Order: sequence, then C-alpha cells, then structure tokens
Amino acid sequence: MKEEQAAATTARKKDNHWKTVKSLLPYLWVAGRGDLKVRVVGALALLVLAKLLGVYVPFLFKDAVDALTGGKGDIDASTIALAVPTGLILGYGTARVLSQLFGELRDAVFVKVGQHALRQIALSTFRHLHALSLKFHLERRTGGLSRIIERGTKGIDFLLRFMLFNILPTLLEIALISAIFWLKFGFLYALITFVCLASYIYFTIAITDWRLKFRREMNDQDTKANTKAIDSLLNFETVKYFTNEEHEARRFDTALAAYEQASVRSQLSLTLLNVGQGIIISLGLVVVLWMAAQGVIDGRFTIGEFVLVNSLLIQIYMPLNFLGFVYREIKQSLVDMEKMFEIIATESDVRDGDSPEILNVAGGEITFEDVHFRYHKDRPILKGISFRVPSGTTTAIVGPSGAGKSTISRILFRFYDIASGKVSIDGQDVADVSQVSLRSKIGVVPQDTVLFNDTIRYNIRYGRPEASDQEVEEAAKLAHIHDFIESLPEGYDTEVGERGLKLSGGEKQRVAIARTILKNPPILLLDEATSALDGHTERDIQASLDRISEGRTTLVIAHRLSTIVNANEILVLDNGKIVERGNHQALLKLKGRYADMWQRQLEANEAEQKLIALEEA
Repeated sequence: MKEEQAAATTARKKDNHWKTVKSLLPYLWVAGRGDLKVRVVGALALLVLAKLLGVYVPFLFKDAVDALTGGKGDIDASTIALAVPTGLILGYGTARVLSQLFGELRDAVFVKVGQHALRQIALSTFRHLHALSLKFHLERRTGGLSRIIERGTKGIDFLLRFMLFNILPTLLEIALISAIFWLKFGFLYALITFVCLASYIYFTIAITDWRLKFRREMNDQDTKANTKAIDSLLNFETVKYFTNEEHEARRFDTALAAYEQASVRSQLSLTLLNVGQGIIISLGLVVVLWMAAQGVIDGRFTIGEFVLVNSLLIQIYMPLNFLGFVYREIKQSLVDMEKMFEIIATESDVRDGDSPEILNVAGGEITFEDVHFRYHKDRPILKGISFRVPSGTTTAIVGPSGAGKSTISRILFRFYDIASGKVSIDGQDVADVSQVSLRSKIGVVPQDTVLFNDTIRYNIRYGRPEASDQEVEEAAKLAHIHDFIESLPEGYDTEVGERGLKLSGGEKQRVAIARTILKNPPILLLDEATSALDGHTERDIQASLDRISEGRTTLVIAHRLSTIVNANEILVLDNGKIVERGNHQALLKLKGRYADMWQRQLEANEAEQKLIALEEA
C-alpha cells in the first residue's frame, strides 16, 4: 500500500514538473511579440550551427593527424607539402572559434527573450499576490513568502537559460555523434556508446530523483530559518522589552542546525552521484578506445581515426557530464519553483464575477440586510446584522472587543465575502461590482496604521499618487500634521522607517488621515481612527474628521465614545448582533449597555484627569 502511495506521489510530482515547464512556454513564445519570436528562431538556428561546427571540428583534427603521420586517410600525405596540415590546423582553429562565436551570438540574441520572460513572470506573481484575499496574507508568513518567491524566480532563470541552451544542444550533439559512430565505425561502436549513454542517464536520473528529498528538506529548513529571522527583526522592540535576544538566537540556530544536517546529507549524496558518473564514463571510454586501438593494429583505422574516436568520445562525454549537472540543477530548480507555482495557482477567496459592474456612487447610502458572516464554519461572527447609513450621514458602531465591529468594515471593503444577506451601496450589491471600483470610492483610516518605508510625502501621496505637492500639504494641514512635518530637518522628505516606526502612534495616525483626505472619497470608513492619540490631539483630529465627513457617508468604528456623540445614529454591537441603536442622547435615556459604557468611560477619564493633576502638583 505504501509503495503504491509512493509511486502515485512520484507520478504526481513528475506531472507537476511537466506542467511547470509547459507553463513557461507562453513566456518564451509570446503572443503578439513578433520581435521576440524572431529572436527565439534565430537563437535556435545559431544553436544548430554551433553544434554542427562543433561536431565537424574533430574531423579536421583527424585529417591533420593523418597528414602528419602519412596515414591512409582522406588526404594523400605523400603528395601534399607542409601547407596541407597547416591549412587543416588553421581550419581547425577557425571552426572552433566560429563554434564558440555562434554560441555567444545565440546567448546575445536570446537574452532579451529570457529577461522579458523573467520580468513578466515576476510581474504576474506580484500582481497575483495583491489579487489574493486578506485571509491568504493573514495566514502566510512574510519572511517565508519572500524566500519562496526569491528561490522560485532564481529557479525560473536557471530553467530558461539551461533548458534551451544546454539540454537541447547536448541532446542534438549526442544524436549526431552516435550517428557518426554507426556510419563511420560500425554498429558495435554505436551500440556500446548508446549503452554507456543510457546507463549514465539512467543512473543520473535515479540518483538525482532520490536526492531531491534532501533538497526539499533544505528548502523547508531554509524557509523556517528565514521566517524566524525576519519575524524576530520585525519585532525588534519586543525582543528588547523582554531581553530575549538569546532565546531568539537559539530559535534561529535550531532552524540553521536542521538546515546544516540536510545540507550535509545532500552533499554526501552528490559525491555518490559524481563518483558513479565518473566510473560509467571511464568504462565506456576504455572499451571503445580499446576497440579503436585494435582497429589501428589490424590496419582498418588510421592514427587519425583513433584520435577521432577519442575526440568524439570526449566531445560527447563532456556535455553529457554537464548534462548530469544541468539535470540535477533543473530538478532542484523545479523543486524550488513548486511552492511559488502553488502560490500562483492559489485562487482568491474573494473574486469578481465574469462581468462585474462599476460602482457608481451618487449619494453613498450604505445598507446591510440580514448579514451573516463567519471566519470559520464553527465560529459565527455576525448573526443577522441589518442597518442603513443614509447618504451624507454618520453612523457609529460601538461594542466590546470581539463583538464584530472591525469585521463590518472589512466586509464593506470586501476583504471577505459574507455567508448570507446583502451589502449594498446606493442599491448596488458590493458582490456584483468590481473590487477596484468599490475600494476606490471608500476612504479608510485603520486602527493600526502601517506606513511604507519611504518619505512622509510618499506616504501621504499614496492616497492619490498623481497629486501635486501643494495638494499633499493641504491634506497634511487638514490632518493637523503639516506644522510637525515642517519642523523636521528634512520636512516632507523625512524617511519614516520600516512600518513607520520612526514616527509616534499619533503621528502615524495623522499621516493616515491626511492620506485618506487626499484620496477624497465619497464614503469614509474610520476604524477607531483616533485610538492612538492623546486627548488634546484627539480633539484636534476629531474636528478635522468632522469637517471632512460633511457631505460624505461616514461609518465609524469607535472605541472612545466621546468621538461619536454627534453621530446621526449609533449601533451597539454585542456577540454579533445589534442590541441597541439610536443617537447619543436617545441611547443614554435607554440606560442600557451604551449608557453603561459611557459611564465607565467618564469615570476612567475623571481618574485620568486626577492622576494628571497630582503629577503636575
């Protein structure tokens, strides 16, 4: 049973390898790119010319030897002076140079095709990663993902270069030399050569396939080590807070030790492969040369023909030896590409329909109708949520942690598809419109702002990349961060660092708000947008948010209730259901959950004010 499963697994992997190779062909023979197709044909023609000349070179050398030894070859050495071997030697050198020249021209002609293919594959992978759902990226580790993409790209580069210009020419050369042996020296020579070649190829394939498990293990351990290193460095401050440098070093070293063991096993198996290949080549060479030597002794062959046999054997074994290396590397490249192509083959959980509509926002009314949602089938989050945000009004959602507040914002932005119900904007179901048109109409200020490792100007302009510097600064003024930026030595060209760590939480939040202001969307989604700010800054930012919310449909996910007292409607969410709704005053009169939350926050604020007063005293 286990043997059958192993055989099935091997067959499946081979099938995957062929699919991988076939998936690369459209990038080489590009539809609509006649210039690239001409280059492919030209490169193949130069390849054939180079190999034909390469095979002809030993014949020139053989004729030169016969001319010098007075053999009975094709040239009558008794009637030709020194000019004959000199001409043959010059021809021999010229043929070698031309063979190399054609090979170099082949590479020069093909390089644009190969680089174009690499560029398109890398671009397709990058676009595909951005097209995948939030769920995929939350479950995937960034360090491991970047390593998989890096190895996969290198594998593709190797495959493109060596598949066409090493395996194909080597196979062509093997075919030509085998035919020459048969025609010039007889069937037995060709048979022995063929048996030797077949044995070499079989041995190489068998041992290489066996070695792949070590390569896979090396890749897995390399990915784990890189993931741990990236994760640790991204959380540098946390490591320092808990003085866990040695703990992180031990975790990293454990992964490196596993990689070391797998690498040693891989190298030992490579030694076995190389020794076996050398024995097979030497046996074939000895047998055929012994037969050729017997032919010279019997008078059937000249010295030149003996040299020709040796030259042809060396010529066939050298690329064959390289073919073994190339096969190993190609198999390893295919292993490296497996994970990358798995990612490329991954379909997003959230997809547009075949003919998605374009979202047209007139007023921006948002409607949730009996919406049910769950991240996992056994864990419902929203249980029949229904509400409406009229055009140009503000609706706030409050509730305890885990009630489903942020889930509502993610559903509106369509990071996830709902299980049942309907979410619409101006009557258009968000599931029927394209994701790009939906998200272009919604501006988001998230709770946890992450900035690009670039300048403040770049991060604000990200809201609308074509915006002018003046528009960027106007947005910064509305977000009350312009004066702070101007006070910095490099102003708007200040680098914010990895994930914006050079800025405080409040500064990052204000950059995020400026970015959203610059986008100028008809719908605003504020996911606890002022949660990272102090009281004074919060009041300034809230005033700005109130101004930019005017005339826009705004949905606020709130933590601090003081920021939503002016909301047209407040929804109190608990355990995936709306338990209360109304404006601030109406909810206080209910004396229910909202009133309790309000009272607790008042008491917390009073305690905080007393503590500040004591510290100042």
